[in-house]
Amino acid sequence: MNQISPAAATAAGPDLNEAERARIMAKAALFAPPPATLPDGRRELVGLSRDELVAEMVAIGEKAFRAKQLWHWIYHQGVTDFSKMSTIARPLQNKLAERFVIGRPGVNLEQTSTDGTRKWLFGFRDNQQVETVYIPGQEEDRGAVCISTQVGCTLSCKFCHTGTQKLVRNLGAAEIVGQFMAARDSYGEWPSPTDGTPRHLSTIVIMGMGEPLYNYENVAKAMRIIMDGEGIGLSRRRITLSTSGVVPMMDRCGEELGVGLAVSLHAVRDDIRDEIVPLNRKYPIAELMEACRRYPGASNARRITFEYVMLKGVNDSEAEARELVRLLQGIPAKVNLIPFNPWPGSPYETSSNNAIHRFARIVQDAGYASPIRTPRGRDILAACGQLKTESERAKRNRANSGASAEMPALAAHLKPAADAA
Repeated sequence: MNQISPAAATAAGPDLNEAERARIMAKAALFAPPPATLPDGRRELVGLSRDELVAEMVAIGEKAFRAKQLWHWIYHQGVTDFSKMSTIARPLQNKLAERFVIGRPGVNLEQTSTDGTRKWLFGFRDNQQVETVYIPGQEEDRGAVCISTQVGCTLSCKFCHTGTQKLVRNLGAAEIVGQFMAARDSYGEWPSPTDGTPRHLSTIVIMGMGEPLYNYENVAKAMRIIMDGEGIGLSRRRITLSTSGVVPMMDRCGEELGVGLAVSLHAVRDDIRDEIVPLNRKYPIAELMEACRRYPGASNARRITFEYVMLKGVNDSEAEARELVRLLQGIPAKVNLIPFNPWPGSPYETSSNNAIHRFARIVQDAGYASPIRTPRGRDILAACGQLKTESERAKRNRANSGASAEMPALAAHLKPAADAA
């Protein structure tokens, strides 16, 4: 049977585009996260929707309003112990503790950079791990939490060390929400503010390991929980999702979530982008830019961020800067220029400072903000695109040596964060 290409599907209309979305969802199911039920039979409450939480309460013979109480304690107060829920009577606390758990990812390693960047190596119940990074903003009390959505990555972007690691599985909604909640634990930022009080963890950027639009259902469920006004209550304007260009899912994300959008562009010609961002072979640049023009809510107040890693002699010419300006016409846009962070065996070099600044001036003169990103957290291996999972190798080394050495960091494909929000 002949398959319809994604480009043809988009051009042909919504019905075929919907078929492409269904194909993406079916593939995502092959990498599903583990079930939310623990080996002892208890159910994880973090990650359940409001309706699912109501259903759990009704199933144990309780009134639906108990779900609202639990939602407040879990997502507003950050409580993980049922005995600390003072509005719930002791007998019910015990009943809940017998049947449910309020979990967090395990903190296998926590590091803080000299520049204030903080990185956590989080472990899950099946021993898989991801990294989450807090990136301080320009204001002392505000910054971005960079969250991962998959263990590994399927995109194989040539300039990214994480791209050399195969996809293991998707993260579940509980594991995605849990990264932010565990980061709040680390900073002591519970309960959620209701009076506008600024916090360190004021923004989320979905820019860590993995392609979030290839795990859309779990990402969307997690973001709805985070945006719920009676819980964590983070505004959609403080959430930015980064994609390498999964065009059919971009429309759905904009319509259903309305969060900020960042696009990993990195090249202005299809032949180059085909090589360094292989996803471009499915969804080429023209198709990607049209999806950006359609993205709901994009405006001068909510610009789409385009991420552009500067690779010496590959994508950093003045001609390419001018072509980027042409591509951006009609899109409220900002361009983050990212000096390439080399990693062992990488085939690329960082563009010279002169080349980067010449590129930036051309984009700026055309009316688009184009800040040059300052690498953050290099001393703890948290710089953009520099890292790769080493946890399995670390386990083997420790088993061979009998040492309990510090585990090397699991690498996240950290795309631009604080500047994108």
